Amino acid sequence: MIHENPSVKNSHVATLGGGCFWCMGAVFGELNGVMKVESGYSGGSVKDPTYEQVCTGRTGHAEVVQITFDSQIISFREIVEIFFTMHDPTYLNRQGDDIGTQYRSVIFYHNDEQKSIVQQVIKEIEAERTYDKPIVTQVEPLKVFYKAEGYHQEYFKENPQQAYCRVVIAPKVAKLRAHYLQKLKKH
Repeated sequence: MIHENPSVKNSHVATLGGGCFWCMGAVFGELNGVMKVESGYSGGSVKDPTYEQVCTGRTGHAEVVQITFDSQIISFREIVEIFFTMHDPTYLNRQGDDIGTQYRSVIFYHNDEQKSIVQQVIKEIEAERTYDKPIVTQVEPLKVFYKAEGYHQEYFKENPQQAYCRVVIAPKVAKLRAHYLQKLKKH
């Protein structure tokens, strides 16, 4: 696998979209081995899109998080497995009340090894019949990632009392803590 940050020997990057990037950012930021989580946009046709443009659903971009992680502490496979438990991958272009292509379930792989791991995890989940409906998560090569505006970064951490954070994000973080306690950063 290609080292994507030469200053950290085992540094790799994953780019995932599972609905609102505020939710995904809050979840993955809790995991031991995750060095950085950036909210952004990928998969569309507009160069340097703004949040307002992406929200229209007309740019083709999905809200995503780009996760830099230490593969000696947490593997790409573990990140993908957690991704599939933290959102519903059977809904096409929606998560909860967030509806539109910008909220689609998607994994933008960075290399063939990541693609193979994602395909294997999907096969295993479908064989286990974890969900009643088929997984609709798109698996596509990463072409470009656009970092979202500053106020979207670490949104949950910066706005814990905001209604969306309390009602939508906090339960996802609680679910992560309940299911993956051994994988969390020590606070």
